Amino acid sequence: MNEFNESMPDPSQDATPVPATEPAERKMQRFADALEQAVDKVVKGQPGVVRHILVAMLVQGHVLLEGNPGTAKTLLVRTLGKLCQLEFRRIQFTPDLMPSDITGTSIFRPDTAQFEFRRGPVFTQLLLADEINRAPARTQAALLQAMQERIVSADGHDHELSDIFSVIATQNPLENEGTYPLPEAELDRFLFKLIIEYPDERAESDILKQHGAPRTADEFAGLAGKPLFGSAEIMAMRKIVMRVEVRPDISDYTLAIIRATREHPFLRAGASTRAGVMLLRAARALAATHGRGFVVPDDVRALAPSALRHRLYRTAAAEMEGTSTDAILEDIVQRIPPPR
Repeated sequence: MNEFNESMPDPSQDATPVPATEPAERKMQRFADALEQAVDKVVKGQPGVVRHILVAMLVQGHVLLEGNPGTAKTLLVRTLGKLCQLEFRRIQFTPDLMPSDITGTSIFRPDTAQFEFRRGPVFTQLLLADEINRAPARTQAALLQAMQERIVSADGHDHELSDIFSVIATQNPLENEGTYPLPEAELDRFLFKLIIEYPDERAESDILKQHGAPRTADEFAGLAGKPLFGSAEIMAMRKIVMRVEVRPDISDYTLAIIRATREHPFLRAGASTRAGVMLLRAARALAATHGRGFVVPDDVRALAPSALRHRLYRTAAAEMEGTSTDAILEDIVQRIPPPR
């Protein structure tokens, strides 16, 4: 923990000095709070989304953001990339996008009479897959290996991606025209599916006033402030997350939720074992960002909807009745008593 404390700069220049013996989890909490506050200067009313994305990065997870056009999904990701000081690339998914446009392609070099692999935009630390459901399944599937194994295979060779590599994909609701549903195998690669709602009235008023002020593009981009940390600090925080204690009764509680999704009458397919493992890992990271060295039931409850909603499939009866996956999950979580 001392090594972590020494390697991490203070997230706020105006913060009160803290002792060198400050617990690492407490410092992680200050970083998470500072990140939420910095993002809120540019994208109003999305603190929970920011915390979820940070948790995902700390457990090598990927995030799917779903929301109507104009809800600042792309701006949110770009702001996070700047504040976390990560190498950032963006892919705009369109119906004519090819898999090689994502992973890269081999070109023949006459001077060496050999093929050379030119890396695509997937070779980065933070990848924004913008409007991922605008591209057909064949192109979407180009990300499968990269998201699961952090490797791109081409011409018989494996090309490794960064240890920090994270995908944040955005998509419009499937009811919109010109969209393709993501394959189940790819949906399962995402740790979280987060729903981006319209901001409340107060936040939306602040947004309009902010954009109505005389400000250049550079000045607006600078609202987020200076970067708070980088890839080295993220790797250090990952080590701290691994030390967070998970009691056996917390594991049993998580398992009870997972198994209940397989038995619910409104679900034809429940969550997998991998979903339970990832939910528990994410709960450890969430606990650390709240300054704790142990997981509590509320950590699991808070993450269950975003970690499971895209892994569950409703029955025809549930769809006809209009019962949402989130409503089913809420019913499951409410019926399972948490450990004390």
